Amino acid sequence: MKITVLMENTSKDPERLAAEHGLSLYIETEKHRILADTGASDLTWDNAEKLGVDISSVDTVVISHGHYDHAGGLMGFARRNPDADIYMQRSAGGNFCHGDRYIGIDREILLLPRLHLLDRDLRLDDELAVHTGVTGRRLWPRSNIGLSEIVDGVPVQDRFRHEQFLVIREGGQLVMISGCAHNGILNLLDRFRELYGTDPDAVVSGFHMMKREDYTPEETEEILGTARILAETKTVWYTGHCTGRKAVELMAPVMGDRLREINVGITIEKNDHKTDVLRYNGYNS
Repeated sequence: MKITVLMENTSKDPERLAAEHGLSLYIETEKHRILADTGASDLTWDNAEKLGVDISSVDTVVISHGHYDHAGGLMGFARRNPDADIYMQRSAGGNFCHGDRYIGIDREILLLPRLHLLDRDLRLDDELAVHTGVTGRRLWPRSNIGLSEIVDGVPVQDRFRHEQFLVIREGGQLVMISGCAHNGILNLLDRFRELYGTDPDAVVSGFHMMKREDYTPEETEEILGTARILAETKTVWYTGHCTGRKAVELMAPVMGDRLREINVGITIEKNDHKTDVLRYNGYNS
């Protein structure tokens, strides 16, 4: 399995590879070529070309939730590859806002002919499954406050029922791919354990801990508490995007090599011996 970061908030080579607030991962498995999210814009596909990724070969797209920074590149992708199947929770088409600003998806996405709107978990085949239904509230990210859904004209706190995560089973390993883990990375872990009876071997996900201001003492302790729990798992945690540098710097001393930071141009290679290789992917001129 190979996972290449096409878009993220930071770039290994900002002179050549664009970075913006968003996330997109290109994943090669034995049976599939997958996109997990599409970033915020068509800059994702410029990066793909420079990284030697042929997006016309993609057969499956999974959109983690209904925010622009994860689905903003989808219409551009569909023009380049109209044949890939796209999987998204039906509720991801909601009217989502940050304060007064709309942060939901382009409504044209809902008209794409290859879009599959889901109301539950779905197992695609023996390699791929998507899961929703995260209801726990263990250390639920405070950064969600201010994110709302407009229902009958009234803003209500977004509870992220539109969020889903992808699980890939290959070579005896289980890898979980999420977008922002708005429902809390510990609650996604609990849901995964409920479904699979074990910890994932690796997770690639934002932790939604980013904050422009300094953390309060309570927020700092919650981040450190999350890190202590994650450090006790067998999982390697790859994170970036909405986690934020300040949170990574807090978590890194606690988690050691269990925590690894991603950015545009990084490729994660996993082999049958359950070891990971993290390398900077060369790109075309």
